[in-house]
Amino acid sequence: MRRTKNYRKSLLEDLKDPVEAAAYVNAALEEGDPDQLLVSLRNVAEARGGLSRLAKKAHLNRGHLYKAFSRKGNPEFRTLDGVLHGCGLRLSVVAEKRVPYRTAA
Repeated sequence: MRRTKNYRKSLLEDLKDPVEAAAYVNAALEEGDPDQLLVSLRNVAEARGGLSRLAKKAHLNRGHLYKAFSRKGNPEFRTLDGVLHGCGLRLSVVAEKRVPYRTAA
């Protein structure tokens, strides 16, 4: 009989790699669903030792972090930035498409 890998265990193992974690979070961002972004960040944090460990590393309040990343959480930019840095990631902005810049005539 063939054994299958546990998806969650495999995902968390993959997310230990910063390149994989960045691609995973970027995919969630591209979906445009804030809830999916929070799930992806929680998964990356779990892969890296959990929210408690991340709170210490990012110098954030553990309780605040759990609340911010709960199902109804809405983290502030400062919290999001701290979490990303604590996971070895950073936020960047890229153009969706090339649009010529026009000045008012």
